[in-house]
Amino acid sequence: MKALPQDAIYRPSPRIMALADWIGDPVQAADFPETRLRWRNDRAAAEIGLATLDDAAWTRAFGRFEPLPDNMPGPLALRYHGHQFRVYNPELGDGRGFTFAQMLDGSDRLMDLGTKGSGQTPWSRRGDGRLTLKGAVREILATEMLGALGVNTSRTLSVIETGESLWRGDEPSPTRSAVLVRLSHGHIRIGTFQRLSVLELDDEMAQLVAYCLANFPGSAFADAPHPAVRFYNQVIERMADMAASYMVAGFVHGVLNSDNMNVTGESFDYGPWRWLPTWDPGFTAAYFDHAGLYAFGRQPEAIHWNCGQLAVALRSLVEAPPLVEALNRFPDLYQQAMARRWCWRLGVEPRGIEQDTALIGACEKVMVSEKLGPDAFFFTHRGGRGPFADSSDGAALREMVALYEASPDDHPYWSDEAPQSLLIDEVEAIWEPIATGDDWSALHAKVAALRRMGEALGPRPEPWGHATA
Repeated sequence: MKALPQDAIYRPSPRIMALADWIGDPVQAADFPETRLRWRNDRAAAEIGLATLDDAAWTRAFGRFEPLPDNMPGPLALRYHGHQFRVYNPELGDGRGFTFAQMLDGSDRLMDLGTKGSGQTPWSRRGDGRLTLKGAVREILATEMLGALGVNTSRTLSVIETGESLWRGDEPSPTRSAVLVRLSHGHIRIGTFQRLSVLELDDEMAQLVAYCLANFPGSAFADAPHPAVRFYNQVIERMADMAASYMVAGFVHGVLNSDNMNVTGESFDYGPWRWLPTWDPGFTAAYFDHAGLYAFGRQPEAIHWNCGQLAVALRSLVEAPPLVEALNRFPDLYQQAMARRWCWRLGVEPRGIEQDTALIGACEKVMVSEKLGPDAFFFTHRGGRGPFADSSDGAALREMVALYEASPDDHPYWSDEAPQSLLIDEVEAIWEPIATGDDWSALHAKVAALRRMGEALGPRPEPWGHATA
């Protein structure tokens, strides 16, 4: 497995400035009434050489957005289009965020610092460009839980409360405001390519493909005759793996629009997310997803569909057959990713795609018949242990899992009384003392508990579609 990024010195590398004339609009952050540091992720900051900032410097950088040394001269609100619930929207772009710095981590990956809630931009579409503090807390929790469960995700680097009162239809209002900084391996979306395609900007499309190949390298199809074909095959591998990681985590993103698809395969932008209370393919996260388009069980289909839209955009550079061939790889890649990630979370050594797929089916039957969520199921049966349900489904699972070798595992987490989870009631219980008494202890305790669970699960599956050392 590729090593995780190591602690690094600060190495600015503002490569996106080569595309700045057409990929985004220069903007300024809002002048907030106050900046109160609420969250700093020193573990993530150490990977890019910023953990040594004191709180005052941190707040200037991530609340007032003073440019970091030798980095981007100012923020860029990125331009993109996208399908939103399968309806094409050409009026998108960063409406309450921007990219404002790039640097290399300890493994020489290019990393972006992007914002959420930093103020209005040309793409705000009558929005105020702000983020609620509760939304920021929810993003901290989502990224920490996903990271612990092996999902390739952005990290919440910083949250600063900004002293404004916001009115929202989905929160008791007025509510508190914040600005969030995200650490991510790029912010190039499928929708970025869709915009260039619709505007017939073929030269820029070729530049963007070259930028992605250079800065998000992958090992797949290195000998493909066209750069766009190489790039697209890498994206297919990344997206199939991301789809599988959601399913194994029991996670429902909620808004899998094409503008929320990062071509690095890194999950990001967390709004109405949920974790499954029980194994239910029809479970939805967004209250406005009336048709269940992005329901839990339909997420692989939705991600696959978005990959198809990227192929349509890339048709301005290359003929369709190699793109169709790449898109057709998705189902098999998804099933392979499901098998390896399922075995990882269950704590057993894989035995081959056919047997591992049958194991997944047996586990799903038990979860459905026993009305279990994945958190409880994987915790109870880690390494093939029980107890197993006293039913035909339970007996079948016991017989099947007995054939598997348990992965080495002696972390004390597996002796806890109950597994870590992040259901909506727990999220509300963490938020309530913040809202009423400015008490952040429950949040910090939860983050520590989630990181402990991540340690217990062991080295995470390496994300597919990236160059390996």
